[in-house]
Amino acid sequence: MQASWQGVTVVALLADPDAPTEIAKRMSRTLPARLADKAGHGRRFDIEVISEPFTSGTEDPPTLMRRIIDRGSEENWDIVVALTDLPLHSHGRRLVANMNHEHGLALLSLPSLGGFRLQTRARLAVEEAVLGLAGPQPTAPESPPRRQMLPESVDGRLTPVHLGPFDEEESADLRYAVSGPRGYLRVLFGMVRANRPWRLVPGLSKALAAALATGAVATVNSTIWTLADSLSAPRLVIATVGSVALMIGWLIVDANLWHHSAQGSLEARQRARLYNVSTVLTVGIGVLVCYVSLVAINFVWALFILNDQVFASMTRDPLNATDYWTLSWFVASTATVGGALGSGLESDEAIRAAAYSKREQERRHMLQEEHDG
Repeated sequence: MQASWQGVTVVALLADPDAPTEIAKRMSRTLPARLADKAGHGRRFDIEVISEPFTSGTEDPPTLMRRIIDRGSEENWDIVVALTDLPLHSHGRRLVANMNHEHGLALLSLPSLGGFRLQTRARLAVEEAVLGLAGPQPTAPESPPRRQMLPESVDGRLTPVHLGPFDEEESADLRYAVSGPRGYLRVLFGMVRANRPWRLVPGLSKALAAALATGAVATVNSTIWTLADSLSAPRLVIATVGSVALMIGWLIVDANLWHHSAQGSLEARQRARLYNVSTVLTVGIGVLVCYVSLVAINFVWALFILNDQVFASMTRDPLNATDYWTLSWFVASTATVGGALGSGLESDEAIRAAAYSKREQERRHMLQEEHDG
């Protein structure tokens, strides 16, 4: 780590594009004051945010650490904290942070912080990393670095962060990792959060247009009125589950979102399973948001278009508020099936762009090229 100039410690937040850059920019507004307050002794910090795809082409932690070392040597930075939204693995564990005190570097995997309160957890993790790297270190070469305790907001009661093993030849002298079922769930929710599944709805314009058109036509169909009036709540639930599952399955298969590991190792299979579960959850949340939106839109459309006398003549039952909801519910299931068919008009790139973060898109594109090659 280079010496600070005039008592100011220059901290670089090297962030992958998209979500990590947004998180880094938001925390940079308050980070200097918070670091100065925690460090004391009149110490000051200057924060620089650099958006670069430093994980491009690899997700190997030692390789990434060497890249960060090379990048840091080109600038007059005292400390470099790298942020990525890719899940990183090491020695069978899911990596939270790699640290190198000699060079003043830290690598932070955002999905390992979980899917809730990500901005706060990321800020606290960066603060602890910077303070640990900026603090006094043992002078003896053989002495291990000072072990830092991550704050409870980062650590969490139910998802402990453990010191992870590392090899002597790796460019890290301190590592934090999560393991076990709780650690798996923590990383899984973090991956889904990084993919931002709510973007799936506006990203699938052709599928949404097909669903809306199907719903509009179905709402004025007297046969649909009769079916909706005769269906019980359990059957409506079955229709919902079936249509949503069909939409999820169709999107995953049609856009080739299922990850197949080219390696036969246990760690590779576990990693592929983690990616596929996150894909199902990401697409599932997006489809559910789309479904709820369809129910609301169909309800408004039904209020505008239905005539109580015509409805009663067809179903032999007077039109009431329950009929509006039941019809909207059933039509949403029908429209979701129409949306699944309409999604076939979307390009695979458009679906991947809507379902995954930028880093995840590049990672899957690279794996697809390796598989095809």
